[in-house]
Amino acid sequence: MLHLGAHMSIAGGFDKAVERAMAVDSDALQIFTKNQNQWRAKPIAEDDVVRFRTALASSGIRQVVAHDSYLINLATPKDDLWEKSIAAFREELERCELLGIPFLVTHPGAFTESSAPEGMRRVIAALDRVHADLPGYQVMTLLETTAGQGTTLGATFEELATMRTGVAAPERVGVCFDTCHTFVAGYDCRSAEAYRETIDAFDRVLGLDSLKAFHFNDAMQGLGSKRDRHARIGYGLIGAEGFWNFMNDPRLQGRAALLETEKGDDLAEDREAITLLRALVGIPQEAAAGLVTPAG
Repeated sequence: MLHLGAHMSIAGGFDKAVERAMAVDSDALQIFTKNQNQWRAKPIAEDDVVRFRTALASSGIRQVVAHDSYLINLATPKDDLWEKSIAAFREELERCELLGIPFLVTHPGAFTESSAPEGMRRVIAALDRVHADLPGYQVMTLLETTAGQGTTLGATFEELATMRTGVAAPERVGVCFDTCHTFVAGYDCRSAEAYRETIDAFDRVLGLDSLKAFHFNDAMQGLGSKRDRHARIGYGLIGAEGFWNFMNDPRLQGRAALLETEKGDDLAEDREAITLLRALVGIPQEAAAGLVTPAG
């Protein structure tokens, strides 16, 4: 079975994110290790590391993932931004290694006024530099599937494969599959047949062994719309029936599936979504829609 969880705030300390994850009965967790909208962050104190690792060890959390800063663009043709992005990404990896987080998700970036091939070459070169600077690191970079807006890279499995296989150490790079992003990029997953075609295409191009984590987000916009707007699980255009396919695919077991949808301070929305997803396991697909409360 997939390990289910959500992105949680680290306000009050990294260990508080673990408490929040446990409060919604999850066994997976995603965090930012710093403010996602700032370049720099204060160093992580040793006692913060100890509290985080201790909290994880005593919890039921089985998978932990971090997400990097939204400011980073490893595909940019602008040398000053590229160098700044490389330095920031290196720091993100260092923070994950210190905390013992095995996966760091990153958006491949946008090529802006250059081209997709040139943007991918920049991503490959950036990752090679960071890997050379940090030999022996255990944390793996996960390139996230994207929605295909503007000049962003990663909306096709082929682009992700080009970047992953282009680096000198492809074993240090995997993929995070965002359900909303792939859907609006044009990969259907709603029916059993459409889901099979999408996952088979992923396996053929990238290999399922490269798929290390999921972002579980329903989609407000339609198939192929290239508009990245997340909806709560079961209340978007993918629907509970679409997520039934993921939850009942034995090939995906053991991976983290993380919610990135809006929620209130009481985290009720995350708790509801995780309960819904677990309820999909083992039931007929046609019964999935009946688990969603219409007033939700």
